[in-house]
Amino acid sequence: MVNPNATTTTVRVRDILVRALRSQLDLEVCYTEKRGHAAEIAADAVRDGIDLLVTLGGDGTVNEAINGLLDADPGPAAGGADRRPAVAVVPGGSTNVFARAVGLPRDWAEGTGLILEALREGRTRTVSLGRADERYFTFCAGLGLDAEVMGRAERARERGATASFGLFLRSTAQQYVLGPARRGQTSITLDRPGSEPETGLATVAVQNTSPWTYIGDRPIVGCPDASFETGLDVLCLRDLSPLPTALNATRMVTGRRPGGKHVLNLHDLAGFTLTAPTPVAFQIDGDYLGERTSVEFTAVPDALRVVC
Repeated sequence: MVNPNATTTTVRVRDILVRALRSQLDLEVCYTEKRGHAAEIAADAVRDGIDLLVTLGGDGTVNEAINGLLDADPGPAAGGADRRPAVAVVPGGSTNVFARAVGLPRDWAEGTGLILEALREGRTRTVSLGRADERYFTFCAGLGLDAEVMGRAERARERGATASFGLFLRSTAQQYVLGPARRGQTSITLDRPGSEPETGLATVAVQNTSPWTYIGDRPIVGCPDASFETGLDVLCLRDLSPLPTALNATRMVTGRRPGGKHVLNLHDLAGFTLTAPTPVAFQIDGDYLGERTSVEFTAVPDALRVVC
């Protein structure tokens, strides 16, 4: 499955990749044409009985493909990795968080070489996924500031801006100053079984693995204990005033755990619900999905086999 608009690849790159994979696989190439098409292609491929789904694109393409793969499987999501096709992810986006989280390099050529080596050796890894309402995610989701930033960056790309580190920084600065989370207009409540509700949260990031994302080669760490082998981890900020926000941003960039009286870190959760009195920006795996007043999160163990 190929996203022809993948940020870091060209037609020539895609041709080289296809030839390399065809040297080892009986390969059918499909190109995505619109948002949501990757999920449709993946679901059709599962129904056709494929053994391996290869994606070339960014994290959004991977997310769509995995959702299509799981939605086409009639069995339970948790524990069903062995009966589903395996997934191989060739990094082709600007960040490629999931590919890097399973041990692949940023470069598409090196990544393809490692995938071919893993296929020859039959090397796969079983990972958990997260689920937010009806949508699965591989590495992160968020309600509040991070989703607002994703939405602003996505609108800028629709106007012709190039996905880049600079775009992310500009979007973050603009949204921090102007966004509802910064102005105290966001109040999120986290409910989990067996505990009192956590109220008055300004922004919430949910991680299925660590790091949360990357800036170039530098990992951004919100929940350092998050892992594909455990449940979901959560980072909540109650206060987005400049000093605590700057201190915690510095900690995240330098690989240290965010902390302080305005920070709530939760580890290895099986499920919880986030609610807000007014709609709040929502993102999954870096894709802005609009606004929600309620999202139910669930950890889905042993859901996917990944060539790594």
